[in-house]
Amino acid sequence: MKYNFDEIIDREGFHAAKYDERKKKFGREDVIPLWIADMDFKTAKPVIDAMVKRAEHGIFGYVSKPDSYKIAATSFQKRRHGWDIDKEKMSFAVGIVPAIAELVREFTEPGDSILIQTPVYPEFYEVVEAWDGRNVIENELINEDGYYRMNFEDLEKQLKTSPKLMILCNPQNPVGRVWSKEELEKLGNLCLEYNVPIISDEIHGDMELFDNKYIPMATVSKEIQNNTIVCFSATKSFNLAGLQACFVVFPNEEWKDIFDAYWGGLDIHRNNCFSLVAMETAWNEGEEWLDGVIEYIEDNMRFVKDYIDNNIPKISLNLPESTYLLWLDCTKLGMNPQELEEFMVNKAGVGLNNGSNFCRGLEGFMRMNVACPRSMLEKALNQIKDAIDELVE
Repeated sequence: MKYNFDEIIDREGFHAAKYDERKKKFGREDVIPLWIADMDFKTAKPVIDAMVKRAEHGIFGYVSKPDSYKIAATSFQKRRHGWDIDKEKMSFAVGIVPAIAELVREFTEPGDSILIQTPVYPEFYEVVEAWDGRNVIENELINEDGYYRMNFEDLEKQLKTSPKLMILCNPQNPVGRVWSKEELEKLGNLCLEYNVPIISDEIHGDMELFDNKYIPMATVSKEIQNNTIVCFSATKSFNLAGLQACFVVFPNEEWKDIFDAYWGGLDIHRNNCFSLVAMETAWNEGEEWLDGVIEYIEDNMRFVKDYIDNNIPKISLNLPESTYLLWLDCTKLGMNPQELEEFMVNKAGVGLNNGSNFCRGLEGFMRMNVACPRSMLEKALNQIKDAIDELVE
């Protein structure tokens, strides 16, 4: 069916964090919200229909997970990405961030270090530092005119310090890289050499842009698979983040049992009734919508890049290979992180994510979410242009 991604959908009054938390996040409620990573699009029609049908049943008691739920997930991964998953090594979690936080808690001790590659999703810092005595060590990516690559020399240097875990972002948020098989293989083999298990956050894997191909870390080699825990979900791909469900795929029963025991102790081992229906339907019937939304997001990204290249020379960007997020280089504005955020909020009226949250000490970068109707982007870009033009007059 034909989806209209240009439709403006009023999300206010529906407790949407992206809108309702603007005052808390930015100090004012009138900014155009292009920050938190969810979409301003209705999800796939089959998903909506399945949830309406479930709601009409009228009973919302505890739910069990049928075999069809895991089969939907594994079939999608095989069909879309060529990844054969052992269903017996999959665990449910309420979200990837809680899952990674618990993995850090269970597989490390106070005083241990956990390695991350920056700039990266800010919660990678938080899931480590939430536990007493755990420390983040950083392997900063190399920025070559807006294209980022791994710094393997520094990576090996950091691995030699004996971190207990490495948290990988594949594909990478915020810089949008789809890591190649060669890059993943080199990273994976280094982690094997220094006996460092990998937790791979692959929530953006389905958002393959501009003919780039996401490679699940568990498919790189058998040896690397045996050293890697992979987290994935349908929540980003199908705009279902509020339903809070994901899968964690383990290489062995021992690690899985440790993880499951913790959540079992909290009696958190079930989906809610809507997430179960939505996820299964998305994986089984949502690919037409997913292909459509990817095409629309690609066009949005081209639109933003063309607009900025032609109208805002003090900002630059490269088109990402995955995600619906743009990494804006605003260093030519000469502002520190606080000044840059205040400028975007109070002068341009746009709510973006500050780049300093993705890499501590980083200045001059902002993250923009373009998963919205193009008219919203055009309005935001016009406001940014006008604010910068006024600044340089």
